[in-house]
Amino acid sequence: MQKSADAIRSSSVQTLWWFGGAVLGVILGVGVSGFAALAEVALTPCLIGLLFLTFLDIPFDSGLRAVRDLPLLAVTAAVNFLIVPLVVAGLIAVFDIADPLLPAVLIVLLCPCIDYVIAFTRAAGGAADRLLMLTPVLMIAQLVLLPVMLWAVSGGRLSIDLPVRPLVGALVLFIIIPLTAAVIVRLLARRAPRLGRPLAVTTRLMDPVMALTLLVITASVTPLIAGSAGHLGTAAIVFALFAVVMIIIGWIVTRVSRLGPQRSRAVILSGVTRNSLVMLPIVRAITGEEIGPAGVVTQTLIELLVVIVLVRVLPRLVPDIAVTENR
Repeated sequence: MQKSADAIRSSSVQTLWWFGGAVLGVILGVGVSGFAALAEVALTPCLIGLLFLTFLDIPFDSGLRAVRDLPLLAVTAAVNFLIVPLVVAGLIAVFDIADPLLPAVLIVLLCPCIDYVIAFTRAAGGAADRLLMLTPVLMIAQLVLLPVMLWAVSGGRLSIDLPVRPLVGALVLFIIIPLTAAVIVRLLARRAPRLGRPLAVTTRLMDPVMALTLLVITASVTPLIAGSAGHLGTAAIVFALFAVVMIIIGWIVTRVSRLGPQRSRAVILSGVTRNSLVMLPIVRAITGEEIGPAGVVTQTLIELLVVIVLVRVLPRLVPDIAVTENR
């Protein structure tokens, strides 16, 4: 009983950290001149630090099984590259979104996240180790399929040649570099037991670093939204509905697939989170510096608010019942 009370208290403190960071970022981004530009510079180092701490706490031995985890790969791919395009097509058929905002909405919603989704999956008690091993597959798949999905969802009106460099750069910065650093530190800790204690302390840094990352993200994107708020209402509704619909569909699909709780949480979060931070430069290149990028960062802000709540709800939505994860 005491353990349960402590867990609830810890969860509440964690949520306060995260919401506090996000809200403070909004306030500083709008209210302090020049802070948004500073936050944009700090964004990449903060994400790398967050993912390094996340990877440091991931059991890589079990994560390697994801390479052979065909059910997880199949369900994750189906959710992101079959179901998501259908949901997006349905939403834009119902809600009228005009150019140049439409390409931004489509691009950001059609690309699954390959970076901070790992940290949120870990926080929700999901199979972050296995989802991590699938990130190269998700990156390559969206690189190949985005032009096709964009053309199909828009009814042949939109087509782009997706540049390879931003996606490969994101994979190197946010996955390969922090993952390699975490593996090296873990190997050193095995050979030098004295490193075990400082290594254990790093787990306490997760909440402050996540809060700082959320602060930096929201501070960097809020001014763009503020400048175009009057034109983003419909897009904001689409982004919020997309998140809710994908939570419901993800829950149904994982129940039918009988993936087990940890992998189910990973699939649901993968379906909800989008690759907005990587897609932002691409949208800027296509639509210019005005409404298109503002649409992308609107999705980022809405998604962060949804996911902060979702990581608290997912353990109840997909509880740790007496189900053995398929190996």
